[in-house]
Formats: sequence, structure tokens, C-alpha cells
Amino acid sequence: MDLLNTLVDKGLRRELPTREEALAVLATSDDDLLDVVAAAGKVRRHWFGRRVKLNYLVNLKSGLCPEDCSYCSQRLGSKADILKYTWLKPDEASQAAAAGLAGGAKRVCLVASGRGPTDRDVDRVSETIKAIKEQNEDVEVCACLGLLSDGQAERLRAAGADAYNHNLNTSESTYGDITTTHTYADRVDTVRKAHAAGLSACSGLIAGMGESDEDLVDVVFSLRELDPDSVPVNFLIPFEGTPLAKEWNLTPQRCLRILAMVRFVCPDVEVRIAGGREVHLRSLQPLALHLANSIFLGDYLTSEGQAGKADLEMIADAGFEVEGAGEVTLPAHRADVAHGCGSHAEAGCGSHAEAGCGSHAEAGCGSHAEAGCGSHAGGGVCGTASVPAVAAEPRTDLVAVRRRGAGTDLAPNA
Repeated sequence: MDLLNTLVDKGLRRELPTREEALAVLATSDDDLLDVVAAAGKVRRHWFGRRVKLNYLVNLKSGLCPEDCSYCSQRLGSKADILKYTWLKPDEASQAAAAGLAGGAKRVCLVASGRGPTDRDVDRVSETIKAIKEQNEDVEVCACLGLLSDGQAERLRAAGADAYNHNLNTSESTYGDITTTHTYADRVDTVRKAHAAGLSACSGLIAGMGESDEDLVDVVFSLRELDPDSVPVNFLIPFEGTPLAKEWNLTPQRCLRILAMVRFVCPDVEVRIAGGREVHLRSLQPLALHLANSIFLGDYLTSEGQAGKADLEMIADAGFEVEGAGEVTLPAHRADVAHGCGSHAEAGCGSHAEAGCGSHAEAGCGSHAEAGCGSHAGGGVCGTASVPAVAAEPRTDLVAVRRRGAGTDLAPNA
């Protein structure tokens, strides 16, 4: 397929595909799926070999968020039966993090619900970061606390944070359809604040909220322009009690095409499979490792994930290896020898550190109106035919609310 050969060549050169080429990846047929995975896999292996980075989420404060993000089980007005608790103490958070690190994670992502941290909240998180690093000197810590005010990113950096996560989630043109209490521009501003403070920026998307192919390409191109180190790809978990509970738009094949498109657009950046992989990729999860070089270990914020042991077995069985604490995630051309951070001078969707953290909500960026640009036969650029939307079977049996780990008396899943 001329399209895939072109995209591989561009990926190896860190050259941006055209929008038409990115849209064409999403419009490929299921018959061509393994060819798409193989092509994107060449780009993934060129920059990251067979290493898989493990990340571990600690939900510092769960539920009762004043924001109205439609995808989120912690949102204002959510009727989802999730765990609700206020701030974990530093020693509690450190104990929770230790479970993930013992399971092989090299990055801990500290997440708290809410619009954004107060200065007192930044103090709390700073103490938590110090407690974790006192016990695990080499651990990477990523904070995900919502919208940042001036000076807060610098304070987190001074406390020892390595990265900050804040996802764009969807395209600018449709952002108002999923959230009204803050704007797309607010999110972009927070990512830029993290960059400016010397934190490794982590920003990604959510698939499966009813967006079009064009929306998916728009948000990924916007991410490349923002140049985060890490791009988490979440797949919407349709929680009962949230406005998007009926949005079951993703198939395993669709998820693989989305991951492949992200890899082609951001070839040398950490692409992470985040929330929803167990629900939507299901038995095709091992194939996704040929596209992404990073996953979360164990449970998510408010939902249960695959058992940590099963994650490790899956990685080994698929012929991959867990990335060690002493290994640098990003390719050498992005690494800063002094700080382990990458360089923004290079082209591409990535930057200065081995960024991590996933998504505030366990959502994802998928789609169901696969309108737009296609051409999967031998074309290589934009065609006129689009792939008809396929109604995905709801798999509510795979959506399990987290009842263990942080905020509970039960052992975590790691």
C-alpha cells in the first residue's frame, strides 16, 4: 500500500504526514488492519525498540469535581457509583505508589479531581512528591491536578515533579460539546505553563465520544504543535451515571487504527495506551503494543484495569520487555544529557522528558462518525470513500468501578 510506505518513510524521518494521509489511516478497512499495524510498528520499533514503559496512577482525591466534563465519572452531577474521598496523606500516597513501583512501573502519576489546585493543594502535592522520592529516589513523578495558575508549575518542579499531565481530549471545534465550565484554550494554556516551568509536558486525547475522523486528526495535529513528550490515548469508558454512558462507538480495530494514526503523526514520542484499553481493545491489546510504547499498570482512577500480573505476562508473550528505571524513554536526539529531558528544537510531537501521566478521566479519543478522508486501496492520499460507522456492542460487563487501592483499605492491583 503506497500510503503505508509513505507514512513509514516519513515516520523514520520524523516528518509530519499530511492531514489527508492521517485521515486515510483512520479510513482503512479491517482487511488492511494488520498491514497498518505492521507499518506503524516499524516506526515504533525504530524509535523505541521493544521497550514498554509502565506507569502507575495514584488517585489523590476522588470525585466531587466542580467541572462538567461529560466523559468523566467524577464530574459535577455524576451519578456514577465511584469512590469519593478527599486528599490522601503523603504517607498514604507513598504506600500506594510503592505497589506500582514494585510491579515494575518507573513513573507514578499523581492525580486529583477538581478544576485546578489551590496554593494549599500544591503544598500538599509537593509534600507527597517528596515522600515518594524519599522512598524511591529514581522514580519519575507526574502531577495531574487540573488547570494551573501562574507560578504553580514552577513550585511543583521545585518540589521534585518531573512532568505534568493535562489532556486536550478532543478537537477545539467540538470541545464545547463535552465541557462548558472551562475552555480548550484553558487546557492549552496549562500545557504551555508546564513546558515553560521545565516540566515534561504530557497531553493526549480521548476517543469514543462521538467525534469524527476530522476531530481526531485535529486534536493529534494540535498535540504535535504543542510538542508534549508524552501523548496518552484514552478510550472512553462509558460509565453509567454520566452523559456519555450510551456512547459505545469503538471496536478493537478502530482503536488500533487510532493508535496507528497517532504513531505516524508523533513518531518519536512516547505514545501511551491509557484508560479503556481493556474495555475496547480486549483480546487485541497485544497488537496495540506494536503501536504504543507505554501503558498504565493495573487500575485507573475510578475503574479497575487488567491485573498487573496479566499486563506483565502480556508484554512478555508479545515479545516486548519492560523498560527499566535506568533507561531513557525518548530517543537520543530528544534527550538532554544533563536533565534527562528532551529538546523542543527537534521536529515532532514530543519534547523534553520521559513524560508520563494519562488522563484525568478514564476516557478516550475514539469516534463513530468515520466520515472524511479515506482511500485504503493503493492510493496514499485522500480519497472520497469513507468507511461506514460500525455500531460497537456495549460491553458494560467490562466496566468495573475501582473498589481497591488508594482511598480504600484493600490492597491495590499492581
